Amino acid sequence: MVEIEVVYAAVDRQVLLAVTVPEGTGLRAAAQASGIAAQFPELNLADCPLGIFGKVVADAELRVVQAGDRIEIYRPLLVDPKEVRRLRAAKAALAKQRNS
Repeated sequence: MVEIEVVYAAVDRQVLLAVTVPEGTGLRAAAQASGIAAQFPELNLADCPLGIFGKVVADAELRVVQAGDRIEIYRPLLVDPKEVRRLRAAKAALAKQRNS
C-alpha cells in the first residue's frame, strides 16, 4: 500500500485528502479512488488534467503513484492568461493616451 494526498481547489473551497492505494495504482485511478468527486459534483475526473507537486502529468493513466505524492486536480481556466495580459496592456495604453 502507498500513502498519497489528493488535492482540489474549487473557486470557493479547497480539499486535501490523505489516501492509501495499492502499489501500482495509476494517477487517475488514485484520484478516482480518493472519493473527492463526491464532494465536487461538477468535477469530471475522467477528463481533467492532473499533476504532482505543481507539474502536469501528460499521461495520468500510465503514471504510477509513489509514496508521498500529492496529486493535484486542475480545473479549467476561465480566461486565457495571455488574453488578460493583452487587455490589461491595451487599457494601460488608453489611459496613458488620455493623460498625455
